Amino acid sequence: MSSNNKKVKVLVVDDSAFMRKILADILSSNETVEVIGMAKNGVEAIRLIQLLKPDVVTMDIEMPILNGIDALKEIMKTNPVPVIMLSSLTSDGAEATLTCLDIGAVDFVQKPSSVFRINIDDLKEELVNKINIASKVDLTFKNKKQFVKDNRLELIQNSNKTSTQNRKNKHYFIVIGTSTGGPRALQHVLPLMPKDIPASILIVQHMPPGFTKSLAERLNSMSNITVKEAEDDEKILPGYAYIAPGNYHLGIKTKSNSDTFIKLSQEEPVSGHRPSVDALFKSVANNIDENIIAVIMTGMGADGSNGVKELKDNTDCYVIAQDEDTSVVYGMPKSAVNMGVVDDIVPLHEITNYILKKLGV
Repeated sequence: MSSNNKKVKVLVVDDSAFMRKILADILSSNETVEVIGMAKNGVEAIRLIQLLKPDVVTMDIEMPILNGIDALKEIMKTNPVPVIMLSSLTSDGAEATLTCLDIGAVDFVQKPSSVFRINIDDLKEELVNKINIASKVDLTFKNKKQFVKDNRLELIQNSNKTSTQNRKNKHYFIVIGTSTGGPRALQHVLPLMPKDIPASILIVQHMPPGFTKSLAERLNSMSNITVKEAEDDEKILPGYAYIAPGNYHLGIKTKSNSDTFIKLSQEEPVSGHRPSVDALFKSVANNIDENIIAVIMTGMGADGSNGVKELKDNTDCYVIAQDEDTSVVYGMPKSAVNMGVVDDIVPLHEITNYILKKLGV
């Protein structure tokens, strides 16, 4: 972790000499970052991490000798350091990126598909921002992983059972917002939901197009409920979790028979985000009056806090925020807590328990 008055020391890892130079030039032009070394494969990366002790590593996934996935496994085991992956925008690239996030990478940046498609200014802004955030991440949260997994075992077994005990005859909407650290955190929430849960779940995870579909498929394979990427105008059903597609705001709409349906839009980004947690929460507040549970999880920034305030002010809504200790980045939850709209601050491994208790399940 770097202090406020020191530059963030970065190691750049990429098998392409051209990309190494582009990334080094981009980062060196920013006064908050210092490139202290470059590596062309995973083996070199592991050696230079030990030697140079960078604050943050940027690493390509596809490399010869030792690829980014295998290198990341070794780094997290021997010399944990915040890593940002560079990912290609393909279905295989998206799946590999999610694997890296599960192993312990803090975040990822889309790798330009060719030299002709590099938008230097956009890449610089995103990469520098994510590097500065990653440099402040306390990787000791990785040590909690086994505890969280152990806690899941009994809950997963219980989630296979019919959960009619103490059930109230109500249909709930559970709305979840998350960003940095979210893909992995969601794995400790959705798989614990019983398949007959009396609720529909709507999720905004800040991710670009293509990646949200892979995320939904991965979570669906782990869960008893159905997890899918949301489609415009589809009927919202209990026992389903709908993830906002990248580059689309997720909302809901009601029809004359009181059924609710997905509403996707490409209206302007909200606070720089599309999909936006605020947009989802405000849409729910405008269409539903009661039986709402809102969950703000790990993520940078403040997306969701304005929306959850609107839910609190205008509906009967119970609000959970993930606690600081189990958040990769305690930005979004902290912002909601500071607004005074959170009912319970909860560690990651307890979030589903709190939800199910509220549902009477």
